[in-house]
Amino acid sequence: MERHDHRLPDVWLGANFWSRTGGPLMWRHYSPTVVREELSVLADHGLTMTRSFFYWPDFQPAPECLDEEKVSHFADFLAAHAELGMTTVPTFIVGHMSGENWDPSWRADRPIYSDVWMVSQQAWFIEHLTARFADHPAIAGWLISNEIPIYGGQAPEPVVTAWARLMVQAVRAGGGRQPVSIGDGAWGLEVSGHDSGFSVRRLAELTDFVGPHVYAMETDVIRSHLKAAFICELAAVGDRPVVLEEFGLSSDFASGAKAERFYRQFLFTTLTAGATGWIAWNNTDYDDLAAQRPYSHHPFEMHFGITDSRGRPKPPLKALEEFSGVLAAIELTRCRRADVDAALVVPSYLSAGYPFHDEAQRRLAAAHGEQAYIAAREAGLPVGVIREKEDGGLPEGYRLYLVPSVKELAGPSWLQLAELARGGATVYVSYCAGESPDQRGPWWSATEELFGVRNDLAYGLNDPVDDVVTIRFTADFGDIRAGQTLEFTAAGNENSRAYLPVEVIDGRVVAVDRNGRPMIVVKEHDSGRAVLSTIPVEHFAARRRGANPEDTWRLYQALASLASIPRPLGVDDPRVLVDSLERDDGVVFHILVSEHPDRARIRLDGRPGLIKPDGLIKPDGLTDLDGEPVGDSVLLDPYGVAVLRSGAGDAESTGGMSGTGAS
Repeated sequence: MERHDHRLPDVWLGANFWSRTGGPLMWRHYSPTVVREELSVLADHGLTMTRSFFYWPDFQPAPECLDEEKVSHFADFLAAHAELGMTTVPTFIVGHMSGENWDPSWRADRPIYSDVWMVSQQAWFIEHLTARFADHPAIAGWLISNEIPIYGGQAPEPVVTAWARLMVQAVRAGGGRQPVSIGDGAWGLEVSGHDSGFSVRRLAELTDFVGPHVYAMETDVIRSHLKAAFICELAAVGDRPVVLEEFGLSSDFASGAKAERFYRQFLFTTLTAGATGWIAWNNTDYDDLAAQRPYSHHPFEMHFGITDSRGRPKPPLKALEEFSGVLAAIELTRCRRADVDAALVVPSYLSAGYPFHDEAQRRLAAAHGEQAYIAAREAGLPVGVIREKEDGGLPEGYRLYLVPSVKELAGPSWLQLAELARGGATVYVSYCAGESPDQRGPWWSATEELFGVRNDLAYGLNDPVDDVVTIRFTADFGDIRAGQTLEFTAAGNENSRAYLPVEVIDGRVVAVDRNGRPMIVVKEHDSGRAVLSTIPVEHFAARRRGANPEDTWRLYQALASLASIPRPLGVDDPRVLVDSLERDDGVVFHILVSEHPDRARIRLDGRPGLIKPDGLIKPDGLTDLDGEPVGDSVLLDPYGVAVLRSGAGDAESTGGMSGTGAS
């Protein structure tokens, strides 16, 4: 089945831009010379665009008034881009920036989204600035705001959506034909579980792309490296291209080497997660502005630059330059994500806003999905992230469905899972009681029909597990042999750190714990099967510091074997993440991302190729991007990346990718 793969006509790779002459006040201290120096450094390292900002207090000093001096500075800014063959995406309503909110002097605390006069002033501002610059060749797109939920606050979804519709219409009224989006950070209900009023799904109906802003802190290295990738998967709920509109880190928070490592991981894991653009935060450091707000009170904000305050490249710019080379080598606009046979189910409870359902449970559903995504990637099992429909229903056509640590699905979905199993799919579900004491336990239906078990719960109580749960397989399970064991360290609170006691009716127990209690139960359904894990393995890992990799990846690998999902390029190492892109001439690019902290030689256990009618894989060649044949292994630097290619196509259309961590 196809994964989300909506793309902009051009690949955006660039940086959010404030000149070192003033940060947000750059238009008061504008230097054409310095701006051209700053842009030249970016262009020299393979970046092709910027995201720019109309700092609102400066550009609209009074109602229905533009500051012509600032507008002329922006015109020169566009000219500087054109001179270098670069483009920019201007951002209109910039009242929040880097830890402080700034109002135009005339706002007088009027509500941003619902005061009619205030909304009309924003629309006027957007329409008139768009009219000034819509035909300029350096304009690549438009953004309505910068993280406006922080500046304008939260509001009911209908109010926010109505405001957003008027703002987008103002761009179109001004003659803006380029792609447009909101600039809100994509932090809405469908991604975070928190209902701020900024619905990713509803806003996608009005816009041309969605732009996550990702700065998450973490307690697990692999979770940190894959967090933005999973956010990309969730943000595609509206079937729009995903552009990483903001990402990065302050060098006050990470060493140079680890900052470069983070950028490299972020770029390549989001590439295989369907991102179509990357705009780093931000272009430069601001050491000369230490006494200027917001840097005076948020001094770490001075050091998010990919160049220092003298314009010299910092380590993240090296990672961006290497990534630029790979994008050119594979010709990303000609590529699509490879189809998948496995689906990771996101419950509708994350986004539907059902009554009497709390935010904590929504956030838990997102955390479980993220951990399952990590385990699948560790298992070498690319997945399509699919969403349950409101009030029930799942997309069909996958060989394997993963429903991880689930407390709740809508009633019709439980019935459909049995139908999918009867139709030949392998359906995996793991139990979770949830973290809330309110209605604790499984909101499930048809467990006897689906799994061949009845729950043996006592009302109002749960069934705690040992600190470490070791499960022993009593029968072969996919590529796991009878007698083998998996180990899971328990975590969670007093409600969730529990298992599901069951009475087995016509299911088959294939794994037990040390007390002989059923841990994995399989029920055959015609040509398919349903697999129940009575312990929430994904929940345990999601709630642990430094958990990954843990044995859920091995369980998922066995599920893939049960579902007969081939792995043409197999890597039996959970610290190497493998996914692929397919180009329109038949070339397949295999992207290997190492999670090893040391240099590692990685054995390639499969060969990419064409599956012949007899079911065997016909070798079709495996090379690096320089066309050099690859043997049975590849050497990866610590947290490094390798891009390999197979298939036909024009070998001369690709180039090398030195320095990404492959040897």
